[in-house]
Amino acid sequence: MVRRGPALFAVMILLGACHGKARQSAPPPTVQVVEVTREDVPIYHQWVGSLDGFVNVDIKPQVTGYVREQLYADGAFVRKGSVLFLIDQRGYKDVADGARADLDRSEAALGKARLDVQRDRQLIAAQAITRQQFENDLAAERQAAASAAAAHASLSQAQLNHSWTQVTSLVDGVAGIAQVQVGNLVNASTTMTSVSQVDPIKVQFSISETEYLASVHGTHWAEPGRQTGSLELVLQDGTVHPQQGTVIAVNRQFSAQTGTIVVQAAFANPGNVLRPGQYARVRAAISTRKDALLVPQRAINELQGTYLVGVVGADGKFDLRPIKTTAQVGPMSIVDQGLSAGDKAVVSFIARLKPGMQVHAVPASDPRTASAPPADTTTGRP
Repeated sequence: MVRRGPALFAVMILLGACHGKARQSAPPPTVQVVEVTREDVPIYHQWVGSLDGFVNVDIKPQVTGYVREQLYADGAFVRKGSVLFLIDQRGYKDVADGARADLDRSEAALGKARLDVQRDRQLIAAQAITRQQFENDLAAERQAAASAAAAHASLSQAQLNHSWTQVTSLVDGVAGIAQVQVGNLVNASTTMTSVSQVDPIKVQFSISETEYLASVHGTHWAEPGRQTGSLELVLQDGTVHPQQGTVIAVNRQFSAQTGTIVVQAAFANPGNVLRPGQYARVRAAISTRKDALLVPQRAINELQGTYLVGVVGADGKFDLRPIKTTAQVGPMSIVDQGLSAGDKAVVSFIARLKPGMQVHAVPASDPRTASAPPADTTTGRP
């Protein structure tokens, strides 16, 4: 049996004391903090909108015939007046040539009738012909003039029909995929393709009556032409269209079913990137919040429906404060209650921190960098 002497117990007690002292002297955890600021910030609302061509034209032929050729590439940009399709023009050319011949005959007859009247004026002055013959020749001249006018109109119509065998674009824009093929018989009711003017492009969305009245009495953002570049367009992938837009029209009435009114806006679209049929979010600054307290969204933690922010006091101790928010402004949130300007909000991981714990606070490298949604701003927290 081994006996432990008093010296061994003394060593064990000394080691235990040293270990406890080491634990007590461990440095406090380091946390990143951002100072709560007070700023004037715009309050945004956003709506889901649908994109449409500023002008949409269904290309239909004005004459009946067989399609002989397609002269544009499907989906290509075309200019106003560009020939998109050729319709068999042989029959229309023959009609135009016949109308030209009829006009020539009518003009020849009119020329003879005018010579007869000119001769009769001299003869009736010499009483060489009767008055009845002179009047008959005057009537023949008028009839020949009417026939020439009718022949001229027929020629104009025949030439117009002949020109319509070249089906052209009515606007500058992007042409759709052809809906007919070479050899198809088309007529005035056939849609051959469509062309949309997409620069600028039009966006349509609906706002509530409350939002409309707020615009009328406030920033006037929904008043057509009042503010240039007052709208932003957020695309489906979260990117913001680089060109800002302007309201161009507000519908004449509210919908009785939805209580909303339709608003149309125009956005410049260089390169024709945006296309009709896309969905996007339209947002506008409807008001300005004065002296708003801002805190990064990543500093806000949710626990059982309560929003909490960790703060570091002047004594270096950690604390949790319940807060109330009213709006989101990009990566920041507006705080109504629970914080004051100058408070140091913790933006790093706080799961292992407890109120009253001593911490080492360091400024965050970029206070506004956050993993929250991009600069979309809506009322309330998402």
